[in-house]
Amino acid sequence: QNPWQEMFGEKALELIRELQRCSDGTLAPYNEDGVRQVLDEMKALFEQNQRDVRATAEGQQGLYAAIHFRHASLERNQRCLLAYVYERMLRLKQFRWEFGSVLPRDVQLNLHEQEMQWFGSYSRNLASYMRSVGGGMGLDITQDMKPPKSLYIQVRCVMDYGEFETEDGTVLLLKKNSQHYLRRSHCEHLIRQGILEHIVS
Repeated sequence: QNPWQEMFGEKALELIRELQRCSDGTLAPYNEDGVRQVLDEMKALFEQNQRDVRATAEGQQGLYAAIHFRHASLERNQRCLLAYVYERMLRLKQFRWEFGSVLPRDVQLNLHEQEMQWFGSYSRNLASYMRSVGGGMGLDITQDMKPPKSLYIQVRCVMDYGEFETEDGTVLLLKKNSQHYLRRSHCEHLIRQGILEHIVS
């Protein structure tokens, strides 16, 4: 049985379905095995096409439809792989704006090594840009994703975190259930990470 008869891009489509199942801002573990299977499938399709193209050049008839089918399957698999990698990259960018330069442990465990490297590079580029704006003072553009109603907010510590130093050098001890009145810009990332919660009066 020829490889093209049993390969219809199901493995590539499963990668896309996997992304759709995690559409709520989460990220499933990088499916290295699934990606490798798709690449193996593409290699088999490409090699069979090469053989059939050589046979056609030598005068064999009736192979064009199979060649065309395999080529279309190759392109579809390629689009699915690119969509898988690109969508994961977009979610990593979103996480950088939500969580800051340090990803939560559960997110880190779901990343491929190269995704971690890409995230580090993106974080450095973003930090470099933020330092360059604001008239030499720098500007954290990841703060205040929504316009704030006030500069200071009341927060409660959800877990024991330890010492936390604000931008002005003040050191606070963040213990579970302790409450603090902080500048919003000092604690926004901790709120996003679930370490602090905003007390809404």
